[in-house]
Amino acid sequence: MSTGTNQPQQPPAAPPPATDPVLLLVLGIVIAFVLGATLYLCLAHPSLTGPIGAVCGVASALIAALAVAFALRRR
Repeated sequence: MSTGTNQPQQPPAAPPPATDPVLLLVLGIVIAFVLGATLYLCLAHPSLTGPIGAVCGVASALIAALAVAFALRRR
């Protein structure tokens, strides 16, 4: 019989999630392609400039709202 105190074993602390550089590179390339395609459409088809601008305006508002929600959730 052991006379030592039994301490519960705690699992090791997980390291904080690191940002993967490959993920950042792929994200940057995708954003560059989307912006390039949008620029091409606006230059090649001027009639699409209005609708594309409207979609970009709504998308930027949604992205800003999601970024604020995500930032507040991580606190």
